[in-house]
Amino acid sequence: MASRGRRGGVPAREDEPRRDERAEQQAPAPQGPVLPPPPPVDYGVFMQGLVQAMQTQTHTQAALQAQLEAQQQQNCESSVAEITFTFNLKGLEETKA
Repeated sequence: MASRGRRGGVPAREDEPRRDERAEQQAPAPQGPVLPPPPPVDYGVFMQGLVQAMQTQTHTQAALQAQLEAQQQQNCESSVAEITFTFNLKGLEETKA
C-alpha cells in the first residue's frame, strides 16, 4: 500500500489541519523581549586578540616549563647531597668502630 495519507487510506478533510501545519501552530512563542541583531564583528581585531592570547599562553607555558625544570634540578641536587651526606656519615661511623 504505497498511498500516502491518513490511516486506512482516508484522505484528510479540507477543514482539518495537516500534521506539518499543526507543528507550526504548536511552536512555543519566544519568551522575553526580542533583541536586536548583534553588531557586526571586526574579524581583524578579533584575530589580533586571538594571536595575542596565543602568544601570551606560549610565553606562560615556556616560563612554567622552565620553572618546573629548575625545581626538578634543585630536587635532584638536594637528593644527591642528602645521599652523599648519609653515605659520608656511614663511612665515618664505620671508621670509628
